[in-house]
Amino acid sequence: MKHYVATITTSLIAISALAENLKEVMVFPPDQITLTTSRDRQSLVVQGVHTDDTTQDLTREATFKLADTSFARLQGQTLYPIADGETELIIEVAGHTKKLPVKVEQAETDRPISFNLDVMPVFMKTGCNTGPCHGSARGQDGFMLSLFGYDPPGDYQRITREMSGRRINLAVPHDSLLIQKGLGAVPHTGGECFTPDSEYYQTLTRWLDAGAPNDSAEIAKPVSLEIMPNRIVLEGKDSTQQLTVRAKYSDGTDRDVTSTTVFITNNETSAAVSKEGLITAGQRGEAFVLARFETFNVGAQVIVIPEDPAFEFPAIAENNYIDTRIHDKLKKLRMIPSEVASDEVFLRRVFIDITGKLPSHQEYDSFVTSTDPKKREYIIDDLLERKEFVEMWVMKWAELLQIRSGNQTRTSYKAALLYYKWLEEKISNNVPINDIVKEILTASGGTFKHPATNYYQIEQDTLKTAENVAQVFMGTRIQCAQCHNHPFDRWTMNDYYSFANFFSRIGRKRAEDPRESIIYDRSSGEANHILTKKPLPPKFLGGAEPQIKDSQGRRVALAEWLTAPENPWFARNISNIMWAHFFGQGIVEPVDDVRVSNPASNPELLDELATKLVEYNYDFKKLVKDITMSRTYQLSTQANETNELDQRNFAKAGIRRMRAEVLLDVISQVTDTKDKFKGLPLGARAVQIADGATQTYFLTTFGRATRETVCSCEVSMEPNLSQALHLLNGTTINTKVKSGNFVGKALEAGNTPEQVIEAIYVRTFSRKPTEAEISKLMEEINKNEDKKTVLEDVFWATMNAKEFIFNH
Repeated sequence: MKHYVATITTSLIAISALAENLKEVMVFPPDQITLTTSRDRQSLVVQGVHTDDTTQDLTREATFKLADTSFARLQGQTLYPIADGETELIIEVAGHTKKLPVKVEQAETDRPISFNLDVMPVFMKTGCNTGPCHGSARGQDGFMLSLFGYDPPGDYQRITREMSGRRINLAVPHDSLLIQKGLGAVPHTGGECFTPDSEYYQTLTRWLDAGAPNDSAEIAKPVSLEIMPNRIVLEGKDSTQQLTVRAKYSDGTDRDVTSTTVFITNNETSAAVSKEGLITAGQRGEAFVLARFETFNVGAQVIVIPEDPAFEFPAIAENNYIDTRIHDKLKKLRMIPSEVASDEVFLRRVFIDITGKLPSHQEYDSFVTSTDPKKREYIIDDLLERKEFVEMWVMKWAELLQIRSGNQTRTSYKAALLYYKWLEEKISNNVPINDIVKEILTASGGTFKHPATNYYQIEQDTLKTAENVAQVFMGTRIQCAQCHNHPFDRWTMNDYYSFANFFSRIGRKRAEDPRESIIYDRSSGEANHILTKKPLPPKFLGGAEPQIKDSQGRRVALAEWLTAPENPWFARNISNIMWAHFFGQGIVEPVDDVRVSNPASNPELLDELATKLVEYNYDFKKLVKDITMSRTYQLSTQANETNELDQRNFAKAGIRRMRAEVLLDVISQVTDTKDKFKGLPLGARAVQIADGATQTYFLTTFGRATRETVCSCEVSMEPNLSQALHLLNGTTINTKVKSGNFVGKALEAGNTPEQVIEAIYVRTFSRKPTEAEISKLMEEINKNEDKKTVLEDVFWATMNAKEFIFNH
């Protein structure tokens, strides 16, 4: 008896503590529950949100009560229909009460079995139509299904018509090979997929008992999918959260499809997920749990943090909205941002990022000795007005637009150069980026007279053009959907071919000059669906089917939709590309792989950046200032105890190797030497190279983009052994140190070795040497009579140091 009383007392104390820390209780689904037909059901999940923004699954702690039990019944946390009518479900937990209306319709009607809506999800759930199984290109063991169910009519044909009497046996349905293989009752490479008492077995046998009917054309289709809850912050290892998934259909009904949904996590270590949709917390970190059903992929963000009730986020200054959004996320992660970087580190970083150059000795002295509290803002404003800022972004956009010449692109060097000059003029005049993109997408005429038309000359394949537009201007890769529905995103084959038809009528013909082509719109031409062999009308990705006027043209309609302020893709994509330039990684990373299963690390921040870009009329110079003025950008790379493992939340600055062109330019800058590139005068910078086909050994070794594809991966920023060996033993640094003769000139001007060392350090590291460094170097110099040679060795050594090669 004492033990029983003690248990009750402990429970009451726990409930009381829970109520004290809860700020909100949410029930899922959050709106009306509608049960249609006798087979319908709805599982319920109750989630509590604490004052520190952590969440907790309170489903088992909650009490569920129906106001009238004659219409529905509760079995655990699942609601089933009894009779037609309406009632109310009352949920109580820790002093909070929620009420949900419940409506029951056709309670005595058995829902007809459907191949598309019932049988196909079983193949998805049990893994039958995945790549390693029957969904592979050639199937498995003589039986093929469409990958992830992208072709239900084809699957029905293969199941019911191929090998008649073996795969299905309508006379003795339970003896069908489809059933026996799934049960593992006969040899099956995939082993046991379900058991006789499972819902999947019952669904398949019910379909066979009904005569394996095919669906009529009028059958309802899923139109959306919800995963609930979709924002989860779990505290402590082994804490859990159950998910529920609901599909809505074209006839206005909905279903709880949790049991037939496939759940996938991208971080098993932090958040594992069971087949039933139960998330279990592991190590500290973040995960995205994907729910796949039919053609839909939706997901939930999961944050796992260690138990630390005493954690308090310190009061930290916020320079602008960027810091507010970053700090909001770090609070949830119980992570404290690093300290702000020193003036020397900030100066070097902002010079490299904005101009691709290093500060001069004079600029360094002026900045570090200034006591003006706004000096960081002033230097940013100054750098944004320099021509080097324009050159950096012309280079980046030239990569995205694949500006290059050669037989492969059928683009002459003159056309590529004119295209580059056109882009340079637009950016130098601060033309809004949406206007630039609109002009590119709608361009017609000669590739010499109207250089933007080269966009359609460089890539002439209709499907590839559609893929490039989606990847560059929307940040999403739709290539997978050419042959099957995208397994990890929302795009279907219909989406792919509908979008491709915006570009199917682009025509090309020769101009008077054989090096020039003329781009125009033809009156006919379609991209046929690979399965149906028929065209689909043009349709915006994730949007509506436009009514295109004959006088307007398909590309004009697309350009107006894509660059419109309300477009959900364009501004977010441009903002993400800009963010990645200054932080080494995007809020969505890779920047051109936006998909359901690759969510933004901070979606609220990305949304706000996009909103600001639209408010600024797409003047990305203003957004650059917002980014570089933020405390987040100005953080040190030095980690603290809470953020040392952070890779995605910008709690500290990243260490980034300089890209190939910038590294070559700064080597030339600090050594006072000049380079010569095709089509450019002596002394031009590598970032000014117009043609992607122009390469040097150094640029190739350090990963300059060839511009053969639009993939962000073309620019290689990863250090490797070949690069290290070239810097150590190659001709670039060795030759430039000698030919520039910076050391010799400095000594001839009367500078002491200490002054030369200081000048070298300021040139390469944007800082002065420490006393220990000076002392050690002077010790070596004093041992040698040939001080110039030793100082040149010092110069060579600084340019081979990580501190020089990396932006930090």
